[in-house]
Amino acid sequence: MKFNGSDSLSRRWALILAGGDGKRLLPLTRRIAGDDRPKQFCAVLGNEILLHQTQRRVSQLVQPQRTLLVLTRTHEPFYADKVVGIPPSRLLIQPSNQGTAPAILYSLLCLCEMDPKGVVAFFPSDHHFSDDEAFIGYIDAAYTAAASRPEVVILLGIPPETPESEYGWIEPGIPLGAPVPDSVCRVRRFWEKPYQAIAAALIERGCLWNSFVMVGHVHTFLNLIRHALPRLVEAFESIRPSLFTASARTALSELYSGIRASSFSQDVLSVQAHNLAVLRATGLGWSDLGEPSRVRSVLERKGVRTEWMDAPEGARQMQG
Repeated sequence: MKFNGSDSLSRRWALILAGGDGKRLLPLTRRIAGDDRPKQFCAVLGNEILLHQTQRRVSQLVQPQRTLLVLTRTHEPFYADKVVGIPPSRLLIQPSNQGTAPAILYSLLCLCEMDPKGVVAFFPSDHHFSDDEAFIGYIDAAYTAAASRPEVVILLGIPPETPESEYGWIEPGIPLGAPVPDSVCRVRRFWEKPYQAIAAALIERGCLWNSFVMVGHVHTFLNLIRHALPRLVEAFESIRPSLFTASARTALSELYSGIRASSFSQDVLSVQAHNLAVLRATGLGWSDLGEPSRVRSVLERKGVRTEWMDAPEGARQMQG
């Protein structure tokens, strides 16, 4: 499964993270879809599910054959008809959701088997950007920067609008330096979900929201996790020979039954700031849609009425 491209663009990969449970938004997605599907498989904004919106956005940056989806088998009833036509080799299916750290590590080990020299971007499947064209420009710049500075992972940082305590925050340091533009800075500190009073102070200090869109070399991501969560890496390394074999599903199930849930932001990024850089991205209209209030805010900016959020029948009518 090795990829033999030599051009820098041919080394670009995309990993779409679509394995989360979306629990905080379940009261809303139940009203829209009538079941307990996670938000990425739901038409929260308009007629298109969030996963398909993400795929369409990413398709302008990376070829489909180098775009992988990270899913969770327990969600299969909700995504089976959404991934028709995608080759099984591009679907990385976890047995259960154990947080973002195992999902990212599993996908990196699979990608390492395909293209160990790849430059990969991670895209959450449940986010909204009001300006896709601007987003694509920033991610293109992040790929270029990561290719030239393989020692760091580059995070997409969003200028904050409010002292949000549910986001991760990035405190930028000095510019990373040539040949990378000055808009890419080293990360001085990573703040994971600070108290609101601290978040207000972070705004004054020019800190940024962490969008959780990240770009870097495969081996750089793996090194981050290896230093932060060595036992988790050791556990996954033990099943690495079974990846892409007939025994992979059984090996993964046994592994996932024995690991604890862990967060890539809290357990990796927060403790590895010296290996991170941040690209300040303005004018994207970003939201992670993690709360009904954020969905309401996006719809209001789009000029869509929000009464459906309070009435189950209205939820279905307002998808058009």
